[in-house]
Amino acid sequence: MQPRFFAILTALLLGVLGLGSVAVTDWSPAAATSPAATTAPGGGSGARPAAVGGASATPTGDPAVWTRSTLRNKMMAEMDATDPGVALADLDKITKEKPYTVRFCHPIAHELGHAAVKRYHEDFQKVISFPHETCAAGYLHGAVEEMLNASTQPEVDLLKLCAPQNTGPCIHGVGHGTMFVAKQDVAKARDLCNKFTSDQNRIRCSEGLFMQLFGPDEEDEQAKANLPADKLAQDPLYPCKDQPSLFQSACFFYAPTFYLSSHDYPNHPEVYAEALKWCLNGKASGGAADCSRGVGSRTMKYNLDREDWAAQQCATAADGWQRKACAEGLVSYYTVNYTDGGAAGRLCAKITNKEMQGYCRSAGGLSRSLD
Repeated sequence: MQPRFFAILTALLLGVLGLGSVAVTDWSPAAATSPAATTAPGGGSGARPAAVGGASATPTGDPAVWTRSTLRNKMMAEMDATDPGVALADLDKITKEKPYTVRFCHPIAHELGHAAVKRYHEDFQKVISFPHETCAAGYLHGAVEEMLNASTQPEVDLLKLCAPQNTGPCIHGVGHGTMFVAKQDVAKARDLCNKFTSDQNRIRCSEGLFMQLFGPDEEDEQAKANLPADKLAQDPLYPCKDQPSLFQSACFFYAPTFYLSSHDYPNHPEVYAEALKWCLNGKASGGAADCSRGVGSRTMKYNLDREDWAAQQCATAADGWQRKACAEGLVSYYTVNYTDGGAAGRLCAKITNKEMQGYCRSAGGLSRSLD
């Protein structure tokens, strides 16, 4: 064989082999993986990694890492294709499997409630006929909000929506709705809550009112907290001390939600301990304990998948009364999210700090002894 002919033949064979390798090789970039969240001090910053936009899908077609947007879009599509019950059941399943999603499941459930009222043409009994305890009854809250928002006589209808049972979650939802009706004006919303005849229901309503004021911290541009910077500079816990005594407790309890969101809590885990120090601004007005309970509640909500780490944030408080109040908040949210009778015991068993474990068991109505 002539050398020239042999060289040409060799080049052709190499070209064919090269094309073949290109055809069978998967050239798509490897999916980025999200590192595990730190679960104990000393193991890193404790910051949660940002969700990676290109994260690979699971075998079910779901993203490997949920964001509020991807989870919200899935739930809304499911409800459109089926009914609210199917979407809520799937939302409950996902939040149980992926506890980090709890921090945005409540506002997603709110949206499902809003959409359901429109879908069923304001037939409230139809809307709430689906099981709606998922995500701390967010669906019910959203449904009540939408009903009041659409009402021509909200000051009358707010007394009818939850009757005759007048359950706490429903009236809490009315409180959310008052802020929609009042366009985030706290005084006007408070006047609506005062339409209830009992102090208990006024307090329940105020809880929804102040959660709506401080709470929409997850991408809800239509309901950002309406808190003037100049007022906050004078009083970090504004407007809580200016509220009537019946409404102050709920205001102080939910105020940390705004503090945490405005300090970028997903990327700055140190802010939980700082929030406890910030709550001390409420000592003169008697709101520091309620504020500290609120810090504990939000810390647990945003860290349901690392309970011991959450408890260790409470343990950073300098005074025992504040550590205790923070622990009460931990238990409060945990038992709202996990409604079975053994929830408090499971939480306390995961806390390694003995003092915090004792506060946990006391708050959960458990014996302080593990025996």
